[in-house]
Amino acid sequence: MFSSIEEVIERFAKHDYIASRRIATVIYLASALQKPVLVEGPAGVGKTDLAKVLAASLKEELIRLQCYEGLDEGKALYEWEYAKQLLYTQILKDKVTEVLVGTTGLAEAVDRIASEDEVFFSERFILPRPLMKAITSEEQVVLLIDEIDKADAEFEAFLLELLSDFQVTVPEIGTFKAKKIPLVILTSNNAREMSDALKRRCLHLYIDFPNREQELAIIRLKVPDAAEKLAEEVVNVVQSLRKLDLKKTPGISETLDWVKALTLLNVQSLDNALVDETLDTIVKYEGDVRKAQEELKEYLRKARTRRTGTETTGSSDDKDLLN
Repeated sequence: MFSSIEEVIERFAKHDYIASRRIATVIYLASALQKPVLVEGPAGVGKTDLAKVLAASLKEELIRLQCYEGLDEGKALYEWEYAKQLLYTQILKDKVTEVLVGTTGLAEAVDRIASEDEVFFSERFILPRPLMKAITSEEQVVLLIDEIDKADAEFEAFLLELLSDFQVTVPEIGTFKAKKIPLVILTSNNAREMSDALKRRCLHLYIDFPNREQELAIIRLKVPDAAEKLAEEVVNVVQSLRKLDLKKTPGISETLDWVKALTLLNVQSLDNALVDETLDTIVKYEGDVRKAQEELKEYLRKARTRRTGTETTGSSDDKDLLN
C-alpha cells in the first residue's frame, strides 16, 4: 500500500507515468479506503495505463476484464467445464455402478447419486474468469474493468453487488468471499452515462487531455530521442487539432506514436515533406486527415511568418512541403 500521496507520485514516476496530484490523491484514498475508482475521460489519455502502473507500483498481479456489448456473468465470472465433467463421468463409470449397488428403485438410485453431487459439482470443474480470479486470489490484485461503458446496463447492475460485498455465489457450491479485497479500476470513455448506483460505490476520477507543458513532459519521458524542437512543434499542432471537430480526437498515445514515427524517420522539424505522410499515425479517418493537413499548413504558415516577420500566402510553399 501507499503511505502518502507523494509516495504514489514517486512510485508512478519510476514506471514512467506522470501522475498529477489529483490522480495521486484519488489512488491513495482508493488504496486506503479499499474503494473502487471509476476513471472517466476521452480515449487515449492513459486510463488503462493507470491500472497497469498501479499494479506494477505495488508489485501486484493485474487482472483485466475487457467489456463489450453482450458481456454476461458467465464470461466475466465463471463457466462450468462440462466436457471435463463428462470425461470424469465416463472414467468413473464403474465407480458409479458400485454406488448404485443395492438400490431397489429409481428414487433410491437418484438419492444415492445426489449424495455424491459434491464430486462433480466442485471447484475442480469451475473455469474462473477475471472477476472470480480476482475474488479468489490468495494475494491482493489490481482488477481492471476496462471500458465499462461498452457493457450493457444489466451487466453494470450485476457489478454493483460484487463491488459492494466482494463476494460471488455459485449456486451448486456456495459463496466465495474475497480473501483479499482487490483494488478495482473501472474505465469509461463516456460512450454512455454510468448509473448513480455505480458512481456511489466508487471514487470518481476524470482524466482529460493534458495541457501543453504536461504533454511535452510525457514526450520527453517516453521518447527521449525526439528532437526538442520537433516535440514542441508536434505538441502545438496536436493541441490545435483537439480544438477541431474531428471524428476521433488524438490522445496522448497518438501523440507519442507520431513523435516516434517522425523520430524514426529522422525528422527534426515539422517543416518536412515526410510529415504529411505520417499523419495517419495521429488521425484515423480520412476526413480528419484532411482537416489535420489544413491545420498543419496553417501552423507552418504562422511559423514562417514568425521567423521572417512577413506574412505569406502559404499556398504553394506549403504544398511543396506537405506533398
